[in-house]
Amino acid sequence: MFPTSTQKKNWIFKDESDLNALREDANQQFINRFGSHMSPEERNTFFLDVNEEHIIQKCHEYILRDFCHKFQPPMPKYVFATALNYLKRFYLYNSVMDYHPKEIMVTCLFLACKVDEFNVSLAQFVANIKGNQSRATTVILNNELFLMEQVKYNLKVHHPFKAIEGFLLDIKTRTRMSDPERMRSHIDSFIDKLLFTDACLLFAPSQLALAAVLHSASQIKENLDSYVTDLLLGDTGSEHLKDLIEVVRRIRILHVRVADDHTKELSRISKKLDKCRNQENNPFSDKYKDRIQEALNNSM
Repeated sequence: MFPTSTQKKNWIFKDESDLNALREDANQQFINRFGSHMSPEERNTFFLDVNEEHIIQKCHEYILRDFCHKFQPPMPKYVFATALNYLKRFYLYNSVMDYHPKEIMVTCLFLACKVDEFNVSLAQFVANIKGNQSRATTVILNNELFLMEQVKYNLKVHHPFKAIEGFLLDIKTRTRMSDPERMRSHIDSFIDKLLFTDACLLFAPSQLALAAVLHSASQIKENLDSYVTDLLLGDTGSEHLKDLIEVVRRIRILHVRVADDHTKELSRISKKLDKCRNQENNPFSDKYKDRIQEALNNSM
């Protein structure tokens, strides 16, 4: 149940300013660690700023989506949504300069497969990865426990998908709307876009589901105002209606803002990231190999 979940307790924030503050802190901590010998001008030129980190993360969210679309066996949407949630949580407290999203995102997805019981072996999983599959296996195994630690071992993620089905069934049963399934494609489109926002860190799944349903009703020229005020809110309607309207408004604003396309900037920022990233966490670097070897030696 979401109301008693670790998701609500630890991963739902008041507003976007809280999220931005955490990301700015993660960015600044990395720069302070690795740029202490640099002048302020050199730091600004060499390291990624918060906006550049955000662009890198966003672009890799879409890369993750495309990877899931091609995955065999076909991957359920809720597994992708869980992985995306882990990725967003991880980069609230970590910089992309410390841990590159291309390594963290596949670890998020493999962990999500386990948690959501989409049963694929590690060998099956990496068979979907182009390139060095042995290296990918090592990256996932080395990062998995660390990822779990960074998301506070809060692995169960609640999504709006079940709530959407509940609303559709309720509308079919308790309203006179003809064929509520007409809203389905609009709901799916709304939620698909919302996945690439911070909505999952700001709102309950039921709020996201309701916003999707209300938006979709407007798209097919239907009005669900009385359904919300009379049936959902009931006797407490007047007390909670104002808050609900504000929540739906904020969610729809997030939905509209998804349109930004950062792919043109990705090449430039990626080249900058290759230079400033922590080489101890770069699987292609000698420092990374030395660190792994040292860890193996210490474990013997």
